[in-house]
Amino acid sequence: MSEILLIRHGQASFGTADYDRLSPLGHEQAGALGAALARHGLVPDALFIGTQRRHRETLEGLAPALGLDPARAENLPGLDEFDTDGLMAAHFAKTGAPEGLNRDRRAHFRALRDSVQAWQRDAIADPPERWSDFEARVRAALERLAGCGAGRVLAVSSGGPIARIVTEVLEAPAAQMIRLQLQTRNCAVTRLVVGRSGLYLLGFNELPHVTAVGDDRLVTYS
Repeated sequence: MSEILLIRHGQASFGTADYDRLSPLGHEQAGALGAALARHGLVPDALFIGTQRRHRETLEGLAPALGLDPARAENLPGLDEFDTDGLMAAHFAKTGAPEGLNRDRRAHFRALRDSVQAWQRDAIADPPERWSDFEARVRAALERLAGCGAGRVLAVSSGGPIARIVTEVLEAPAAQMIRLQLQTRNCAVTRLVVGRSGLYLLGFNELPHVTAVGDDRLVTYS
């Protein structure tokens, strides 16, 4: 039996020209999470990350407390987030994007929810990635994590792939993915157990670093 720790990246740079980098708070979250995992003895035997900058920076932030070398991590494109901006642009190509989409988090998340639901119904013309292709690459990443043979695996990813993995493990309808995704907090830990008969969900959206210090400042969603 082995365990998979799925880590969502720290707070990224919402509303800036380059979302794909951690904010100062995101770096703080990553360091705090690494210290919390170390206190609980959750040192991984294998490391995986997506190919996006925010994944690498999160791993680099949590690695020192765990005595890990980030260079050991294997890159898995299946852990990358889907192109949220491209998907919403395709969804609203004819009607125009809602007001405040790139400035207001609530407006952004509502538009993202609607876009993902349309995407899953194959109701968006020319999306940057087909829903079926996203499902396939996330599934391939999960198979690699579950089959790598390590006792404990740590993988840094994004809200979309993590939510898709959870819905698959629970055999839940695909429509549940976006609901889980919008709940997933930065640097949250989702835990899976790899057993003889398959994968099981042990914990979802946990914040051991916040629980330890009681600092609600570290609770963010984007």
